[in-house]
Amino acid sequence: MQVREMIASHPDVQGSTADKLLQCIEECYNCAQTCTSCADACLAEQSVDMLKQCIRLNLDCADICAATGAMASRRTGSNVDVLRAVVEVCEQACRACGQECQNHAGQHEHCRICAEACMRCADACRDALPEIR
Repeated sequence: MQVREMIASHPDVQGSTADKLLQCIEECYNCAQTCTSCADACLAEQSVDMLKQCIRLNLDCADICAATGAMASRRTGSNVDVLRAVVEVCEQACRACGQECQNHAGQHEHCRICAEACMRCADACRDALPEIR
């Protein structure tokens, strides 16, 4: 990803970047892709009926992560209160999805991979909050 280069080149940033927020953006986009892929893989499993909640949380998490990544990438103007709220919700969604995927990780490798991505993203969101001001 070129997140760091793009944001550092923004006229309003003038080279000054918030490293934890940049990591959060990268993890959000990674998690969005991973959750989308995991939901698709769950749909291909024979036990799809047992994976309904996992699929739901995957899709919700993917949408929230994509929106959070997009909002956190914007540097023109400010919407600090909303961005903080979105990052907090993203952390919650990632933790819920990660825990659900972990429940299936022993049977489905895609759920194991997704659980790890979700927890990395949740941690990155938590770590980025102090930089959002």
